[in-house]
Amino acid sequence: MKIVRNYLYNAGYQIFLLLVPLITTPYIARVLGPHGVGINSFTNSIIQYFVLFGSIGINLYGNREIAYHRDDKQKMSQIFWEIELLRVVAIVVASVAFLIFMMFEQKYHVYLLMQSVLIIAAAFDISWFFMGTEDFKTTVLRNTLVKLLSVVLIFTLIKSTSDIALYILIISGSQLFGNLTLWPYLRKRLVKVAFNDVHIWRHFKPALVLFVPQIATQIYLVLNKTMLGSISGVVSSGFFDNSDKLIKMVLAIVTATGTVMLPRVANTFARGDTKKVNLYLYNTFDFVTFSSIPLFLGLMAIAPHFSVWFFGNKFDGIDRLIMMEAPAILMIAWSSAIGTQYLLPTNHNREFTISVTIGAIVNLFLNIPLIIVWGAFGAAISTVVSEASVTLYQIYVIHKQISLRVLFSDLWKYTMAGVIMFIVVYSLNIYLVFNFLTLIIEVLVGVIIYMLCIFITRPKILKQAKQLLR
Repeated sequence: MKIVRNYLYNAGYQIFLLLVPLITTPYIARVLGPHGVGINSFTNSIIQYFVLFGSIGINLYGNREIAYHRDDKQKMSQIFWEIELLRVVAIVVASVAFLIFMMFEQKYHVYLLMQSVLIIAAAFDISWFFMGTEDFKTTVLRNTLVKLLSVVLIFTLIKSTSDIALYILIISGSQLFGNLTLWPYLRKRLVKVAFNDVHIWRHFKPALVLFVPQIATQIYLVLNKTMLGSISGVVSSGFFDNSDKLIKMVLAIVTATGTVMLPRVANTFARGDTKKVNLYLYNTFDFVTFSSIPLFLGLMAIAPHFSVWFFGNKFDGIDRLIMMEAPAILMIAWSSAIGTQYLLPTNHNREFTISVTIGAIVNLFLNIPLIIVWGAFGAAISTVVSEASVTLYQIYVIHKQISLRVLFSDLWKYTMAGVIMFIVVYSLNIYLVFNFLTLIIEVLVGVIIYMLCIFITRPKILKQAKQLLR
């Protein structure tokens, strides 16, 4: 039941994260416009490289190491301080690198300085510790309060295109404030550790092993926006950023399982229970398939009229962008289940690294010609293809340890249900006058049709749901 409870906490928070942009994104899109949204997207993509290098794989590595040793409070406390101090050192180096970069960068200087608060925020991010101990309640409640505060500030202070810098500062400042609020909770969870027992550099190499795939992952998550801003201009970056934001909002609900399951699988693997580790993967993979297929097809179905209604007339044409990128939801859901829940906690670091490196290389080589020819549409195509390459390689890696027949046994049922739902909802979206009421109708009709098809075809997820309810 702890897994279910943690998933509900995390999924509930992800739904909250979905609702917040549903409120703020239309407002920001209209107030700042494509140019302002593009500036935020472009400058944030640059800062993320410094945040990435300052983090050196700590979030994944720290999460896993705490999960391995959470039954020994003394050892866990020692590992926490070693990893956290290592991160602080890395952040200092990243901050120096950023200051050197700013000496040569003249464009968007003020906006980059506002974004740089995120580098400082990364030094105080200890969410990996709470995830490793499977304490999702603390991080979820803290993040919810901080997000609500940022929403109030956005609607109170952001009034025109001249407020771009202030908007960036609110977002980055709330991240720093949120990270700081977690520190008081450590007093009850850690014990005193002698300074002589702290050896930070022993974690450098293993953290670096997980840092390499994070570099690759960041390249194909952020490079699109950086290259769009450089090649096509910040307006194209703004269009892609809003489309990508909508995709990630929907995706967050599905990938919540990977975040929840990583520490549980790591702890199970540490005890040598391989059979249970495989069972966890089968169940999670089945769940993300069941949920991601209707999400990506449903988003495609409502995109034609929803997109302009949501983002405003300045973003006319973004619906095609959303429809092009939506299949990435399924690809990322699968790679999240395999990579985050199976490869990483079972120490298949090399295979995970290769998979995301393949995605980064595919993304880089496709981005240049596709962005030059098709702009934001080229970036969307590149995203889907690169995510698919990651997923296909990970499936190849596990095919000898895992039964692919079991893994994909109900795929046809979910696909058939999703396609039928898409046809009906897309037809409604095209022929009905779109407003909030018709949006609710389309979503409800989609849910009813999909679930009706599921009850008719009887996939094994229904049996799992009954067991959880008991």
